[in-house]
Amino acid sequence: MYRYDQYDQAIVDARVDEFRDQVRRRIAGELTEDQFKPLRLKNGLYLQLHAYMLRVAIPYGTLNGKQMRKLAHIARTYDRGYGHFTTRQNLQYNWIKLEQAPDILAELASVEMHAIQTSGESIRNISADQYAGAAADEIMDPRPWAELLRQATTFHPEFSYLPRKFKIALTAAAEDRAALRWHDFALRIVKNDAGEIGFEVFAGGGMGRTPFLAHPIRAFCPTDQIFSYLQAVLRVWNRHARRDNIHKQRMKILVHELGAEEFARQVEEEFAHVLKLGTDFPQAEYDRIAAYFAPPPFETGLSEDIDRSDPEFALWVDRQTAAHKAPGYAIVNVSLKKVGGIGGDISADQMDAVADIAERYSFDELRATHAQNLVLPHVARRDLHAVWQALDAAGLADVNLDLVTDIIACPGLDYCSLANARSIPVAQKIAERFADLDRQQDLGELKIKISGCINACGHHHAGHIGILGVDRKGTENYQLLLGGSGAEDASPAKITGPGFSEDGVVDAVERAVEKYRAVREPGERFLDTYRRVGFEPFKEAIYG
Repeated sequence: MYRYDQYDQAIVDARVDEFRDQVRRRIAGELTEDQFKPLRLKNGLYLQLHAYMLRVAIPYGTLNGKQMRKLAHIARTYDRGYGHFTTRQNLQYNWIKLEQAPDILAELASVEMHAIQTSGESIRNISADQYAGAAADEIMDPRPWAELLRQATTFHPEFSYLPRKFKIALTAAAEDRAALRWHDFALRIVKNDAGEIGFEVFAGGGMGRTPFLAHPIRAFCPTDQIFSYLQAVLRVWNRHARRDNIHKQRMKILVHELGAEEFARQVEEEFAHVLKLGTDFPQAEYDRIAAYFAPPPFETGLSEDIDRSDPEFALWVDRQTAAHKAPGYAIVNVSLKKVGGIGGDISADQMDAVADIAERYSFDELRATHAQNLVLPHVARRDLHAVWQALDAAGLADVNLDLVTDIIACPGLDYCSLANARSIPVAQKIAERFADLDRQQDLGELKIKISGCINACGHHHAGHIGILGVDRKGTENYQLLLGGSGAEDASPAKITGPGFSEDGVVDAVERAVEKYRAVREPGERFLDTYRRVGFEPFKEAIYG
């Protein structure tokens, strides 16, 4: 993983000192809240319903044991003993005291972490496939490119005051584990007919009030021109963006209104000019960054066989592990979705436990995922039983990856000042309704995603079953959506009809699930069945 050099450390340390003075001035009354707000947002600090929330950046989801232990220490010292992993591979603390925020940033800086550009109208934390560098199906590790883009765009003057937030994702696999088409700008590493490596480029995706899937705007961009191409995209957006209307500021609106073809034409025109500036990454800089992402020293000659005589362990292996590119190794998914708990939450003790496991069994490497879970990317198959036992002792061995209880949910009205309705209790009630593991296994892949407001932090648009909480005359009301996907078969979910109460939407989810069970064909996922039979049979089942 990437390590800070003296310039990185100096930048982060200077930002801490700057923010410490800004906080001092705010507490002293020298800054009003209106003056302070843009300053704190640039440091990932939000003012929520009950307290300040700090969002910590985890670039492309990668961190090590030392960093995870620091996150645990911060949770114990400055919060209420836990953190919350988000759909952007970040971690949030929900109970921060303003006067302690600079100290937290200093703690983060001591382990090469920060909260820069996790909020505000900037290029947000750049995300990537959580299996990057380990996946058996990838062309190459996309994280060096993510790191290059992160360094090039951080504090870049042209990108520091964008019309709105701007989200970037990368992958190098055919299977989309990074929700590419729901991003403003997305890159998939591909090979052309000549065997050259480059990027397939998508632009104009996003959720929120007006959900749009990103359009493919370039089939192949050479790797040594990708920063120029990104600059061209941002320049076209900056040129036309509706800075006068907050609901029309995202790039997805511009791409929609211009049309993908015209947007791509203007980008290509601008690209020709930007190329002449010579601002792309030199090969030597790519080589320097890529060296940090060299594969670990995998052992050779390891057996793929494991003892599967314990049925609980065998079930965990089948559900929670994925194929690794190195023979004799596996990718381990760690569920943060215990029935009755809060999805994405992890206690300080569990952070320490996962750090220990990563150091001992996964070359000291961890990943945060888009689905609010964790990954141990490099585990020898011979160690899987020991890892399972260690995770079980920490309360982290649940077997529900991509099943009905692996629910994504935003903090909702329990924490968020923007929310209209609670998300967490709905997710808990659905998980409890489907808690039986045999029932979960029978239903197969079924992705439920819940948002407490139209901003869609819970990605309800991309749920096989999505739930959106709204305010209906002062009462929490929940719209049910069907047919969404954030994978390579990306699609926006469709609202089924009138909303429900909190308990009513749980019942509606069960009716939709039972309709799937009644009409599915062998091997079909919920999403496959929905697409085959169409919307109306499900709507009829839900509303009777």
